[in-house]
Amino acid sequence: MYGEVISTERLSSHLVRVVLGGPGLDGYVHGEDADQYVNCFFLPDGAPYAVPFEDDEVRALPREQRPFPRRITVRSWDAGRGELTLDIAAHGDIGYAGRWASHARPGDRLQFRGPAGGYRPHADADSYLLVGDESALPAIAACAEAVPAGRPVVAVVEVEDADGEVALSSPGELEVRWVHRARQSGAPEDLLAEAVAALPRPVGVVSAFVHGEAEATRAVRRVLLREGIVEEARLSCSPYWRRGMDDEAWRAVKAAWTREVAAEPVG
Repeated sequence: MYGEVISTERLSSHLVRVVLGGPGLDGYVHGEDADQYVNCFFLPDGAPYAVPFEDDEVRALPREQRPFPRRITVRSWDAGRGELTLDIAAHGDIGYAGRWASHARPGDRLQFRGPAGGYRPHADADSYLLVGDESALPAIAACAEAVPAGRPVVAVVEVEDADGEVALSSPGELEVRWVHRARQSGAPEDLLAEAVAALPRPVGVVSAFVHGEAEATRAVRRVLLREGIVEEARLSCSPYWRRGMDDEAWRAVKAAWTREVAAEPVG
């Protein structure tokens, strides 16, 4: 499945919105999870093929010519218009996804598989906690819009500075706390955990979504579980990337790292 770029918009210093449309999206079915994502394929420079391509066609090529898969959050799907909106974290020309989004123009094509997802705010929770950095901001925005009306929801989001902030909305009673890396002197992996630990303790059952940098999500997970703020069954915690590693290096060790974190004592 593939889409053609209809429009692009820079939402913040590190976030680009790309709207896809066209007949390549025929048959797309959006799921029920709030954190829906598609597995996109970004072509390397000089690729001897174009979108759409067949999987068998590219598997036979040398590794450096094959497309690079990246999971990208679906910000929204407009079934009536047949338009798929992706908000993609972009840090200059670092990373295949961000570089593609920064340079995308109408008519460009992007191939993907999916969608898939794993979290929707629990309908029976008393309140909601959404935590992450720029990479998780699109999913946080979608989750905030999926909470039941009138219930408290707190979003704690790490960005570089005020230029990284975007407007968030929710049918719930939304409070957003921005954590600016540029103003902090502590260890970067501790910034979100410290901000979460400083929150007033919520009352009742909490549903939590914690995604972003690997060590940062691990630190937040420790706070939430060791303090008994969230039951593990109501916590979605996933590392999108890891500081000091490029995408390929992180993909090679992510599964083992995730198992290690899941086995970590929380008492």
